[in-house]
Amino acid sequence: MFTGIIQAVGEVTSVCSIDTQCNTGLTLGISAGTLDLSDVKQGDSIAVNGVCLTVTALSAGAFTVDVSQETLNCTQGLDQAGSRVNLEKALRLSDRLGGHLVSGHVDATGIVVKCVPAGESYELIVRAPETLMRYITPKGSITVNGVSLTVNKIEGHEFSVNLIPHTLAMTNLKELKLEARVNLETDMLARYVARLLNIQGNAD
Repeated sequence: MFTGIIQAVGEVTSVCSIDTQCNTGLTLGISAGTLDLSDVKQGDSIAVNGVCLTVTALSAGAFTVDVSQETLNCTQGLDQAGSRVNLEKALRLSDRLGGHLVSGHVDATGIVVKCVPAGESYELIVRAPETLMRYITPKGSITVNGVSLTVNKIEGHEFSVNLIPHTLAMTNLKELKLEARVNLETDMLARYVARLLNIQGNAD
């Protein structure tokens, strides 16, 4: 479990194929940037661009993870060496919940359709798949590349969020370009409520 408050920006330094009978994914080497790995051990979870991944090995200032083909099919930004990625260590029960509850299980990818200055901040507009829009609401939470953000408004299949200077300085969102694909995770509470309402509706 995570909060969507990014702790560092790292970089994918190596991408190697896994080709075994059980796995056709990738092994990634990731430079941790300023992320403190002193309390991280093999088997721990780290969110990489919003994707919950398991640490398979550690070295000075870096770690490796294995990524399944299914995860690669549902996400973006993990399969290119040189990509800068948002990093967050797993939430501890004693931590402050500064963002919102984030599982690290990406729902789908969206497309950046606009990123324009709005005072000292930027307005980011993302087109999401139609299947996700029922879980996205104004003033609700959404995770974009692992970053917890508040939805400002919705128009059709697009939603907008505000990127304050601190968010731009601490994440890789400042590097987004038009038509870039981003990892999206909707608010898990919204998903549970929708699921319960659907079950209740079917029961009626």
